[in-house]
Amino acid sequence: MAEQSSGAVTLRGALGTLTGPLRFLLLSSFLIPLGSFMVLPFMSVFLHERLGMGLGSVGVVLALASLVQFSGGVVGGALADRFGLRRIMVWALVIRTAGFVGLVAALRWPPLAVGALILTCCGAALYLPANKAYLVHGVDEVRRPAFLSAGNAALNAGMAVGPLIAGPFVLSSPGPLFVAVTALFAVVAVGHARLPAAGDVPRDAGTGPSGLLSGIAVLPFAANALAFYLYFHFQHYLAVYAVERASSEFYSVVLLVCFVLVIVVQPPASGLIRRAPYALALAVGFTALAGGLAVLAIGTRPALLAGGALITLGDVVLFLKNDLEALRRGPRSDAVVFGQQRLAAGLGACASGVVGGQLYGVGERAGDTGWFWLLAAAQCLLLPPLLLMLRRPAIAAPGGHDDKTKGTTPDDAHRRIPGR
Repeated sequence: MAEQSSGAVTLRGALGTLTGPLRFLLLSSFLIPLGSFMVLPFMSVFLHERLGMGLGSVGVVLALASLVQFSGGVVGGALADRFGLRRIMVWALVIRTAGFVGLVAALRWPPLAVGALILTCCGAALYLPANKAYLVHGVDEVRRPAFLSAGNAALNAGMAVGPLIAGPFVLSSPGPLFVAVTALFAVVAVGHARLPAAGDVPRDAGTGPSGLLSGIAVLPFAANALAFYLYFHFQHYLAVYAVERASSEFYSVVLLVCFVLVIVVQPPASGLIRRAPYALALAVGFTALAGGLAVLAIGTRPALLAGGALITLGDVVLFLKNDLEALRRGPRSDAVVFGQQRLAAGLGACASGVVGGQLYGVGERAGDTGWFWLLAAAQCLLLPPLLLMLRRPAIAAPGGHDDKTKGTTPDDAHRRIPGR
């Protein structure tokens, strides 16, 4: 209890030091997922029912989209390191706006939908590493969990509200919905162009493939890939599963409960998560994922809510702890580290889309999809022990430094990120 209170004090203290630009960034961290989640959670249903794609094909499309959205973050982080955090965020939002314009056009020419979805994912790949790096720019290691969890809370608030707004309209009248989302992204892009520069002085180093991948903290990278692989069984296929057994509106309620849990639990628990031994955090997180996925197999409305809640508690621990460990162990700049973690997330989400889509399709044809969730739960227990094989130091980066000097004081962070 004392540790949780300590985490809450850290959060209050951190929020009290936020400047105007960072408050706008947190507002944007709400508005961007608000717009995205008015559309993206329903894409499996939209592609399957509105455009008539088979679930196997839908799985491949979602896998490709996830691979671009997450794995492209390693390129986004490197570009932010080279060209500046603000500049890359603006480019990313322009690209995402163009993607939603493509979704509007796809209502008249459906083949555009896949390309438009990939374009929005390209924008997301560029945006998030720069966004996170801007948020913790010059912040010491003790306050970083509070800043990151505040950003996560804003993001999850947008993710919670978006499906509630869009649920009744996404299949019946998607045109006005897509237009509204496009306008929202255009406005947010203009606001980002007015942010103060942070790291906007170009760099010459680290632009080649070795520059993108060197300095990876191996264990946090692998743990993040595995966590996203398992979590995205829930993210990709709950929509089809829940809509069949309840409705799109109830699916929106399940998402709302999950996102509210992140908002309520993660910020006050951020200090405790930071101090927890890494092995313990991984054990708690993967066990919660296993329990939640197993409960989903029951298929009732209470089971959908309870399963989503357990999965979210695992998500709260795993995703924040993996990022913090990667920042602590990795020798690269924050933007590059976040990009590398997004690469891990993309590899996991892509594998989940490809494997999960085929398996869910088999279950659907057999008339029983409950076993799909039990198989995912079993993997949560069987695969994490393999991570113990990866307990070794981070891959050395050219010109890197010992990770114990990274992020220890505001002055250290000030020196590490270019343009300050």
